[in-house]
Amino acid sequence: MKRRQTLASLAALLVAGRASAGSDDPSNAAAECVIPAKAGGGFDLTCALARDAPQAVRPQRPPLAQRYLPGGIGALAFDRIATGRMGGPGTLVAFSSGSLLNLAHGRFGPHPDSAARWIAALGTDYGVIAVRSYSPLRRLQDVVAALRQDTARLAFGAGGTVGSQDWMKAALLVRAAGRDHKAMRFASFEGGGEALSALRGGHVDLFPGDVAEAQQAIAAVAPLRLLAVLADARLPGTLAGMPTAREQGVELVWPTVRGLYLSADVPVAAAHAWSEAFRQAMAAPGYAALREQLGLYPFSLTGAALNDFVQRELQRYRHLAFELGLRRW
Repeated sequence: MKRRQTLASLAALLVAGRASAGSDDPSNAAAECVIPAKAGGGFDLTCALARDAPQAVRPQRPPLAQRYLPGGIGALAFDRIATGRMGGPGTLVAFSSGSLLNLAHGRFGPHPDSAARWIAALGTDYGVIAVRSYSPLRRLQDVVAALRQDTARLAFGAGGTVGSQDWMKAALLVRAAGRDHKAMRFASFEGGGEALSALRGGHVDLFPGDVAEAQQAIAAVAPLRLLAVLADARLPGTLAGMPTAREQGVELVWPTVRGLYLSADVPVAAAHAWSEAFRQAMAAPGYAALREQLGLYPFSLTGAALNDFVQRELQRYRHLAFELGLRRW
């Protein structure tokens, strides 16, 4: 009996030890990256980068699985994290600047930003104004002129509803044309992939989305034409010839940071292990090429620096939401 009790105690200690090791560094265990929208949008790119970057540094890591959880362009995923119905050290969720915007003016429900642990910003994207390749709109000035003539003449289509970041880009473009953004036509879709499909099908006229998702669609031979990038200066690489909105007389700049968060209930040590894993991955040779393959641009933050950035962005978005007359839900 005593021998059996001793063996049982040793077995319990071994199991506890393995569990402790796994919780200390969950990046070494099986994990998943939740894509909180339908396929084909920017969250796909975030999880693809999160999957591939750590593998390049430590190939023996278990591959990061990917799972779709559409609903409110991130609202459903955040609610499940905040209420404890989803989470744990092995559940990473993709976020973007649009997620922070929605969080800032209450579109993620009654949950505070402290319901999440912000793990890593992996890169940044930039807004874009795109049309079908056979559209009569050939320059951003053509869009501005059409909006001045009749605000409801053109239909915008993008991921998210009123108050989302894509809606914000459309609203700011209408305001730049000297018209009331409340009179614009905007069709909401569950992610950029659906919106691009609607644009290709002729159901909407303009896509105020992001560069990376538009480039992925063009690479898949989608009949799209980019009119302007919403960066403060021309982007390097394949888009070096694409003018910014600012160059075309429209003061509209919209960066879209892409990153990952965990539940706030995850132990600090586990969150730190994830942040450190991504910090090492982003500092490794080859990361820049991997990020560029997905159409993203340099922006790397982890730890306290990322938390500070999130708080500044939340404050900025609250001011912008107030300026555009958006109420808190």
